Amino acid sequence: MAFATLFRFQVELSDLNRSLFCSLDFRVAQHPSENFEYLLTRVLAYLLSYQEGLIFSPEGLSNPDEAALKLVDANGSYLEWIEIGNPSYRKLHRASKTSKSVKVFTYKNPELLLEDLRGEKIHQAKEIEIFSVEPKFLQWIAPTLLRNNQWSFVIQEDLLTLEITHQLENAAGAMSKQIAFSKLKRHPIL
Repeated sequence: MAFATLFRFQVELSDLNRSLFCSLDFRVAQHPSENFEYLLTRVLAYLLSYQEGLIFSPEGLSNPDEAALKLVDANGSYLEWIEIGNPSYRKLHRASKTSKSVKVFTYKNPELLLEDLRGEKIHQAKEIEIFSVEPKFLQWIAPTLLRNNQWSFVIQEDLLTLEITHQLENAAGAMSKQIAFSKLKRHPIL
């Protein structure tokens, strides 16, 4: 029986677009069937959409009908539904009818997702926000991933800047820093 792998992220988040500056400390479980691109896109979606109360779905990949990330009000109604990858039009239709806001963050080719969605009947399709993360950005991050991660993440317009800090083994207090940049692209469904 395979078990989930738990990753800790300590992130200094600076979202200049929203004037949001905070220190986050959270854990994310990687399902045994989940690839690093999906995991990292979930983490980036969390940071890009962060607001008080936003959570990772407690059931993770175990419940395909649930949002990957969600924000609910005191009554349990969805305020934000966030999907990862290339969700089906049926799931987006249901999400759009259920939630005030729906976002998709994909690490796959966004044109394939848009092609699948065009012509389908999706409730308030024009209101759904679709973003793509550059695969090379995720490929750069994946080998740096540790069980405990220290990041500084800056969002300015569509530019993402990630600084990863690692404590070096056998070196008293020595740190290693790596910095990468990426563009976040927005795609209209129409």
